[in-house]
Amino acid sequence: MYQPKPIDTGDIRLTEDLGSLCEKLARNVHEVWAQGRIREGWIYGEHRDDATKQTPCLVPYDDLPESEKEYDRNTAMETVRLILKLGYRIVPSDESE
Repeated sequence: MYQPKPIDTGDIRLTEDLGSLCEKLARNVHEVWAQGRIREGWIYGEHRDDATKQTPCLVPYDDLPESEKEYDRNTAMETVRLILKLGYRIVPSDESE
């Protein structure tokens, strides 16, 4: 049986700037997801229905329920934490060398 073993990023703390970056990434994660769903023929519906390809999440990020935003934020934060854990740096372009 499959047992996920993600790299532990619990020791990585994000600065306020990186927290802001994560929110931008979360917003984009949703946009990419929504674009893909629409391409696959999904439409907005009040309740998720896989048979008719309807989902209540085909709305702008700001209109998502907080639980859905948290899902996207978690994806973004864990990605940024992993990048840092692997030894990479994230530097804004106005501060780069």
